[in-house]
Amino acid sequence: MAGADDIIRGLLVVIIVGIGTVLGWVLFVRTPDNLAQLLGVLLVVAVAVATARIGSNIAGSLLPAHNVAEVAVEGPISRDGGGGITSPPVGASADDIVEQIDRADADRGSEALLLKLNTPGGEIVPSEDIRIAAEEFDGPTIAYATDVCASGGYDIAAGCDELWAREGSIVGSIGVVGSRVNAKELADRLGLSYEQFTAGEYKDAGVPLKEMTEDEREYLQGIVDDYYDQFIDTVAEGREMDAETLKDTEARIFLGDEAEERGLVDRLGTRDDVEASLEQRLGEAVTIKEYEPERGLTGKLRGGAQQVAFALGAGIAGVADGDIEGLSFRR
Repeated sequence: MAGADDIIRGLLVVIIVGIGTVLGWVLFVRTPDNLAQLLGVLLVVAVAVATARIGSNIAGSLLPAHNVAEVAVEGPISRDGGGGITSPPVGASADDIVEQIDRADADRGSEALLLKLNTPGGEIVPSEDIRIAAEEFDGPTIAYATDVCASGGYDIAAGCDELWAREGSIVGSIGVVGSRVNAKELADRLGLSYEQFTAGEYKDAGVPLKEMTEDEREYLQGIVDDYYDQFIDTVAEGREMDAETLKDTEARIFLGDEAEERGLVDRLGTRDDVEASLEQRLGEAVTIKEYEPERGLTGKLRGGAQQVAFALGAGIAGVADGDIEGLSFRR
């Protein structure tokens, strides 16, 4: 069956390329005047290349050559992946990843989703967006942890049907930390004083240039506790685990074999083992299509303007934090 599809797919591409080439020749070589004829050959080639790409996309849509979609989540998770207009992303862009999962879900060839995870976590809402997209995928979803699947990364894994890891994978860090830099003494030495006009008692809670009161400390600790409860509830529901069992981990990280013993990981194995399991699920040989982000300049500009305040991630990973008046939250 696959061989016949390949032949038909190839014929479709050839036919579409032929149509595009003839059209380009008629438009740019035969019909116009001399100036157009000088550029005609180049334009014909350009049209042929463009139609080849279009033909390949059409053929791939009508007769997909894959049955599993793979989407990677690598590096600290943020809304836009970090970086800038002239520099590449330094982590995983949640918007791009969600867009890839949505495209895979709309692709008639994607019968299952393989989510490759190598991330210490990242910002709270972007991580949640990826998890929700994985939950909504119409088909089996398999998460595969390579080096690190911690904090927000583990949150994402909780939205999948199954989590695989290697024996040496770092898994867990189901906890929350709130932190702030205390620069009050340094400011005093420099002769700087803090003065701010606010409306609302806790509006400037956590500002590093002033001492924190006990009421402010209790207030901010309450936010950390709320984040922790949300995290535990999400993982408990997604992984079908007891909340107290998750709390007993005390936000520690575990290697893959111990994570499996604790029920944090379903199975251990290599990438080949994961693909073999997918073949059993689908009842046919697995062909994987790796999805890449489709993000232009507009998306980079929009993403660069969205600096989300709350960040989550394993402390061992050095994930960049978001700040609210000098205060950062991480999972």
